[in-house]
Amino acid sequence: MTEKYHVPVKITPPRFKPIGKHAIIEFREDCAGSCKKCVKKNCIYNNFSDNRKHISAMEEPEYLYTCSGCFRCVQECTKGIFSRVINPEYRALGDDYWRADIIIRLWYQAHTGNIPVSGSGYGGPFTGEGFDSIWTDMSEIVRPTRDGIHGREYINTCFELSERFKGLSFNDDMTLAKKPRKILEVPLPLLLELPKKLIINKHIILAAAKAASLLKTFFLIDGKNYTPNLSEYKDNLIPCLKTEELKKYKNLILESKAISIEYSDTEDIIGAVSGVRSFAPNKTVIIKAPLNRNADKIASELASKDVDTIYFYADDHGKELNRKNPLFLKDSINKIHNRLVSDLTRQNINIVFSGGIAMAEHVAKAVIFGADAVAADIPIMLAMECRLCKKCAKNGGCPVKLDEEFDADWGAARIANLFGAWHGQLLEVMGAMGIREARRLRGEIGRSIRFENLEKDIFEPIFKRRSV
Repeated sequence: MTEKYHVPVKITPPRFKPIGKHAIIEFREDCAGSCKKCVKKNCIYNNFSDNRKHISAMEEPEYLYTCSGCFRCVQECTKGIFSRVINPEYRALGDDYWRADIIIRLWYQAHTGNIPVSGSGYGGPFTGEGFDSIWTDMSEIVRPTRDGIHGREYINTCFELSERFKGLSFNDDMTLAKKPRKILEVPLPLLLELPKKLIINKHIILAAAKAASLLKTFFLIDGKNYTPNLSEYKDNLIPCLKTEELKKYKNLILESKAISIEYSDTEDIIGAVSGVRSFAPNKTVIIKAPLNRNADKIASELASKDVDTIYFYADDHGKELNRKNPLFLKDSINKIHNRLVSDLTRQNINIVFSGGIAMAEHVAKAVIFGADAVAADIPIMLAMECRLCKKCAKNGGCPVKLDEEFDADWGAARIANLFGAWHGQLLEVMGAMGIREARRLRGEIGRSIRFENLEKDIFEPIFKRRSV
């Protein structure tokens, strides 16, 4: 059996103090100072011992972003000097999609490489918009294997970027009529790409390239950002080019395992692909297209051509581009997948989606709805402590100094930790489903429950359809 895919994670502390959800306000002037069983020493999560720097600095309130909400310190302090409140800085994080709680969980995973677990349990709603309206099948969780998914059990999370195998053809003398192209396999259904609306500089690019190498996946990089210092990581880089740039970057195309070509309604995309095939016949070619109302037509057109993979990108909130009432990513994925299934061409092409991929569960849910893989962009920046304040877009400077030089190895380790934790969560979800192959999960819509369907089938006949 081949070696199991493993992401090497290591504790990589943040450079700046994280913004926590809870601020512990401690009125130290009332502290007796002589308690033999001080609640700080008895914190079962060691939060106070891990935050000695804040205590020695006498900072109030003291921010504990790892606080698990057990309230033990508040309840058991004999002097009642502790109060817990919501940190006002926490309220200002992110937006209505990239919520503060998501950002903090991503910071924790980038710090530790561990799957986040709340000691106080999940206290939020059980449904919402977008991916939150989907529940996954966990029927196999009642029958775990002897030593679990991280033991001897093998769960394959691979997918391919190269062309789909369509069978062999032979000449009369039984020689191969056409030699199959080399399979380009990725061990994790996740690619990396930097968001264009946030900071992009050589230090961030280098960190992302190193992370792609650690994760054994690919980093999609704009051709103009490809510099000689990245040549060490060329096996994990996919240059993204426009049709008019293909001749200019011919040498770059030849030394890369795959390339991405920007889709355009006004350009001859198929002609551009043929041009690349003329001097690089075995190159994996990806067409990068906007996720708009015509995306299913674009997919249907390209699936019958000499294209290996289609990459559709949505907006930062996972919604279609340039549409008044846009579909969310999961519905767009399912629409495109079903179109190709009805065309009998789904097996001809790989499809990757990006935009709004904010948590590990989104990877599994996107695959369930028909994607082969997804690409993460904003989480890369969040792994490096980005606060999504978007001051950089307004030339306001970055509060965590990502616009200045920093250690790229530190950034790469944080990114690898984050997606290592995502890989662990993907294994947990697939193991609970009883699925041992990520490619088997693709389009397996019966493995999910959609809240809107449940509401329609069960509650609508009784209470009628909701007006809002």
